[in-house]
Formats: sequence, structure tokens, C-alpha cells
Amino acid sequence: MSPNRDYLNFQADRIERVLASHRVPARVHSGSVMPRWIRFLLTPAFGAKIATVRNLSEELAMALGAQEVRVARDGESLAVDVPRSDSDQVRLVDLLEGLPNIPPLTACLGVSDEGSPLLARLPSPDVTHILVAGTTGSGKTELIRTILLSLALTNRQSKLQLALIDPKSRGFMPLAGLPHLIDEVASDTTAALDLLERVVDEMERRDRENISSPRIVVAVDELLDLLAVGGKPIEQALTRIAQRGREAGLHLIAGAQKPSTAALGSMLKANFPMRLVGRVNSAEDARVASGVAGSGAEKLLGQGDFLAITAGQLIRFQAAWIPAQDWSEFGLWR
Repeated sequence: MSPNRDYLNFQADRIERVLASHRVPARVHSGSVMPRWIRFLLTPAFGAKIATVRNLSEELAMALGAQEVRVARDGESLAVDVPRSDSDQVRLVDLLEGLPNIPPLTACLGVSDEGSPLLARLPSPDVTHILVAGTTGSGKTELIRTILLSLALTNRQSKLQLALIDPKSRGFMPLAGLPHLIDEVASDTTAALDLLERVVDEMERRDRENISSPRIVVAVDELLDLLAVGGKPIEQALTRIAQRGREAGLHLIAGAQKPSTAALGSMLKANFPMRLVGRVNSAEDARVASGVAGSGAEKLLGQGDFLAITAGQLIRFQAAWIPAQDWSEFGLWR
């Protein structure tokens, strides 16, 4: 059951009182109730420093009876995100059923902080390649599975093909039965390099023939593990796909627990227009993963609570998930 208006007004008053007691007058002017958190939007008094409000997150959490809260900018307002005690999950099937006309090659990510389905259209220059980051328990691998399955359910094999690399043989194995796969899920370095070289050869053929269809999505779970074991040959193949793949109809989706410039080199800096960031361990990890400062990803709730960063926008969303019974209905296993 969603929180009622009296409860929301009571919490809004508490936020205003805490800030006023620290000489940061502010007014809560609106908010929204999401599956796993409540967002209060407030306007601080003229001249108030955003950093001051962020530094009061512990005081706000105590006053609101929450373990912690997240403070972040939302346009010209500040957002105070408070976890719900009666949180719920978002099923992918429910979202897809409510979206009968999904554009081609568009993945369904989950529900945005405005309450609407959040979509990512791969051919868009603001998407193209996607980095998904987050610690264990953030829902990183589950989100990549959601992206891949939503694409497979809404695009024919003649329009979409998948090349999957899963070094730990856990993340993508439920997708092994999809007809869209161009080969078996690669679970070791040799198979991964063979698959990547095959994709690179296809990319070069398409460049020569000036074609870009069917689209090929190369998805890698635990990217850093793959690079650590596979070394330069793997890195070079992935870098070529990231740098040149878009015009040939190739898209890269990579998952990493703790992305770093040292580990990913030029791939991280320039070739992932869209970042999907779940809970990370520190503000510095959040900055590297998201590519922006002050995202607050270190204070996300985990279990599918994510930020989408693309084209200068930052959107908080609850990632859709796929329960075990749905995998069975799709003819897949989990």
C-alpha cells in the first residue's frame, strides 16, 4: 500500500525542520512515490550551498526513521530520496504488457523516478554502448539479463542477434536457450576471444559492404575479470567494437563491479555513452562509474536501485526483474 498524503506531509515537515535547525531554510514543494523509495523535492533558500544539505543526510535519515537517505540535484531542485519500508519489485513482464508499441531495438530497463517505464533505444547516439556498474547485491547482472531478454522478446532473430560472454558461467546461462544467440555462451577466455574475433570480422565485412543489419549486441558480464585473464587480445577486440561498432550495427553492453580508468583504459572514458550505475562502495567509485561527480550512487539501496546517466541527464530508476516462473513461461531456465 502506498504511503498516504498525511504521512508524506508529516515527513516533508520533518525535512524542513531539520534543515531549518541547521540554518538552511528550505521548502518541500512536491514529491513522488516509487516502488522502493519516496522522493521529496525541495527548494533551499537563496544562497544555500548544496554541499551543506548533502552533509546533513545522516540527520535527515535519523529524523525520517530511515537507515540512510540520498540527496541529489533534480533540475533546479534538490531531491531527498527516502527508502520505503513496504518496497516492492518491478516485473519485466508487467512493464512489457503495458507497452504494446515498443520501438525496434529498444530495451526496457525498469521504472523511472517519475513513475514511467524507462527505455533505452540502442541505435540512439546517446545509448549505443552501455556500461552497467555496481557491487555484489546491486542487481547489476540481473539488469543486464533484463535488457537482453526485453530486446529478445520484442525483436525477431532476423533483426537482432546476441553474442554473450559470461566468465563465471552464472550470469547469462539462463539466456542460453534464446534463438537470437549467434553461438553458445562463451564461458572461458578461448571461447570469448573466438567469439569476439568472429564479431570483429563481421564488423569489418559490414564496413566494406556498408550494411548494419541485423543488429548484434555483444554482452559481457564481469568485464574486469575477462580483461584480467584474457589480456591484450580481449581488450583490443572489445575496444575495436566499442570504437567502430555503431556504424556497423554493433552494440556493447558490459558489466563491471568496480570500473576504473586503469583497468578499462580508453574504453571507459569515451565509448560508453550510457552508464547504468547501481550501489557502489564509495563516492569515488560512484564518480568513476557514472562519469559525473555527486551522483550519490554510493547511497543507493541495492537490489535493482539504479541511476541512468546519458546525454547529461541523471535518472534514478528501479530495474525490472524476471522471477523464476517467468523464465519458465519463456521456455528458459533460471
